[in-house]
Amino acid sequence: MINDKVLGIILGGGQGSRLYPLTKDRSKPAVPIAGKYRLVDIPISNCINSNIKRMYVLTQFNSASLNAHIKNTYHFSFFSDAFVDVLAAEQTINSDKWFQGTADAVRQSMHHFLQNDFEYALILSGDQLYNMDFKDMIEKHKESGAKISIATYPVNAKDATSFGILKTDHTHKITSFIEKPAAELLPKWISDVSEEMKKEDRKYLASMGIYIFNRDLLEELMANPNTIDFGKEIIPQAIKEHKTVSYPYEGYWTDIGNIDSFFEANIGLTDDLPKFNLYDENRVYTRARILPTSKFSNTVLNKAVIADGCIINAKKIEKSVIGIRSRIGKDTIITNTYMMGSDYYESLEKIKAEKIINQIGVGDRCIINNCIIDKNCRIGDDTTINGGLHLKNTETATYLVKDGIVVLKKGAVIPKGTVI
Repeated sequence: MINDKVLGIILGGGQGSRLYPLTKDRSKPAVPIAGKYRLVDIPISNCINSNIKRMYVLTQFNSASLNAHIKNTYHFSFFSDAFVDVLAAEQTINSDKWFQGTADAVRQSMHHFLQNDFEYALILSGDQLYNMDFKDMIEKHKESGAKISIATYPVNAKDATSFGILKTDHTHKITSFIEKPAAELLPKWISDVSEEMKKEDRKYLASMGIYIFNRDLLEELMANPNTIDFGKEIIPQAIKEHKTVSYPYEGYWTDIGNIDSFFEANIGLTDDLPKFNLYDENRVYTRARILPTSKFSNTVLNKAVIADGCIINAKKIEKSVIGIRSRIGKDTIITNTYMMGSDYYESLEKIKAEKIINQIGVGDRCIINNCIIDKNCRIGDDTTINGGLHLKNTETATYLVKDGIVVLKKGAVIPKGTVI
């Protein structure tokens, strides 16, 4: 069944510079997560689980791999109106500029949206990790008689300065909004939250960047070319003239904005009871690959998440996520690491014919800790990579160190015996 009154609009984000080098050759929504998915699979899956099956993904940077992923993944029945389409920034008669902000991206794409019959636009971010039932949010929106609904999430004082913070009345109507307030302003923005949130000192209501707009109001607001961003301009202005309500959410949610949050979100999947649960009825969809099962030899696994098609001879893998088609050699120890895996296998014939010394994957007797290994990396035997705050932020041709996390760039070749 399709919710034919709602159109999903997923914002792919800009250049994604804070996630560099993972975004060097791909857009933010195309960054691999959890060993087998991509970030864009999260909002798309939330929509599908909520019976919203007409979606546009807006992007403009490095969109080739995102296009390919969506084309190869989201196939619906020929007898259905369901679709997931990518809309990259394009030159038109009305505009020859790239997307200037979140609202400008929606404005420039409005002529595509309006070809569809819908009453509500559900606008989502493409770089967040969460599981939400949008059906409930939409019903609450209808019941409230609001023109705009904003999903909100309680945050602590440290995080509040990075978000749009709002206040509501007893009916959840938003009465005031401030974008990224200075720390000294926060005492005026404390909200009434649940007892559980109070215990965690999360008493500021942050906008999650998840919006519902009535179609007529969205058309009206997008007619003004001088507003380019939802958080900075559209929302603060709209709450003064149009009924805007909060949809409180207190489940797991994280904004994958930088390397540190990306690393923590992935390593968090190895917990006994992960905050983001991939093992319940609300499935996360992704490309259906025909891969063999993973196989292990003499390997101790502890709090490890292993994707399909891996060949692992490691001595130990602990608190790590190992992605599809990963190959890990003998006596290797991997801890606190996210290894994205490989896009393809190398045959034995090719390895012999081309005299490949460093195969794709991790070699023998390596020690790897606090690391993100992007796709198709080749790590030679006896390599040691020990990330941590003792390392200074730096960048080389093959890797980057940021906040103690060593990030190997896609396709990097790390020679035998390297020490980082």
